[in-house]
Amino acid sequence: MVFKSKNFCIVLSSPSGAGKTSISKKLIKKDSSLALSISCTTRPIRRGELHKKDYIFLNDEQFNNSIKKNKFLEFAKVFGYRYGTLKETINGFFKKKKDVLFDIDWQGYQQLKQSNFEVVGIFILPPSKKELVNRLKTRARDTKEEMKKRMKLVQNEISHFPEYEYVVINENLDNCVKQILHIIESERLKKSRLIDLTKFVNKFRI
Repeated sequence: MVFKSKNFCIVLSSPSGAGKTSISKKLIKKDSSLALSISCTTRPIRRGELHKKDYIFLNDEQFNNSIKKNKFLEFAKVFGYRYGTLKETINGFFKKKKDVLFDIDWQGYQQLKQSNFEVVGIFILPPSKKELVNRLKTRARDTKEEMKKRMKLVQNEISHFPEYEYVVINENLDNCVKQILHIIESERLKKSRLIDLTKFVNKFRI
């Protein structure tokens, strides 16, 4: 007997360079019941990114209007730019019976926890500070100034790990993905999320 599970949100947070974006992409490929939330942002589009695929790119006026109309489930300011998740995006995925994966920071996670959605938080740590610095340099996506800002914020970001239900160290990408898939499957099996479980059990009454 396989029970359907109530859909919920899975938040992946980490300091920059810990690999949560790569992890998110692999999770989506391996689990067809997952959907990746697409965030809105006011930051400039980067080379290779596509509007409404990587992010929903908004200007400040559009972002402000969305706030006024209470369209965001969560929003935060990161590195001088604003990011937010539209309520309609998540509700759309839930209607398709998908659990939603979020690649957001601790600020967004705190706001999600205050919503009416069920949320599971997973914090991803790099294996060491040295490895974190190497990863940031290797991806060569940030300017030197952005790199300095990111490193200054790493300690603050890591300090929020106790707020999450799970912590996973990304020493090996494939192993990290496997661990997170196990966490998600375990969360789906929680009795509070199993639809019609009580109805099924009641059949055994004499």
